[in-house]
Amino acid sequence: MASFAQLSDMEALAQTGSASDLSGWIKRLGRRIAACASTCADYTAAASAYEQLRGLSDAELHRRGLARDTLARDVCASCDRTARG
Repeated sequence: MASFAQLSDMEALAQTGSASDLSGWIKRLGRRIAACASTCADYTAAASAYEQLRGLSDAELHRRGLARDTLARDVCASCDRTARG
């Protein structure tokens, strides 16, 4: 959903009509969309991993270096590409 600040940026851009401004705005929008898609993919992978791990016994989780009380956080952290790169 576009914020009011983003909408006002679009209105200001429409008034100036500069092609280079429009090109820059489109590139920034593309980067934001790519970042959003990447974040969605990270959380989808985390949800899938969590679903597989949550059924394991506490002993099996411990063997894998995980604890039930921090499982969701640990899985999300392992799937977060922004933290790795």
